[in-house]
Amino acid sequence: MPPLPNAELVQNSRQLYRYLLQCCKQLPEESIRQHYRHAVRQSFKVHADEDDPERIQQIIKRAIEDADWVMNK
Repeated sequence: MPPLPNAELVQNSRQLYRYLLQCCKQLPEESIRQHYRHAVRQSFKVHADEDDPERIQQIIKRAIEDADWVMNK
């Protein structure tokens, strides 16, 4: 399953959150969708206080790579 289009346009945490939730909608089973939605929400809570722009960009890049891996699994 290919990644959603426009992954390269994700520049901030809000766009990343929407992108990841859209990826979750494409997963085949409801239990899997729920699991990854929960994981996305938890990750955002953990990183909510991050204020270093370079670190934020690293997190965004890694999250998109991880989402692509999950979508291709």
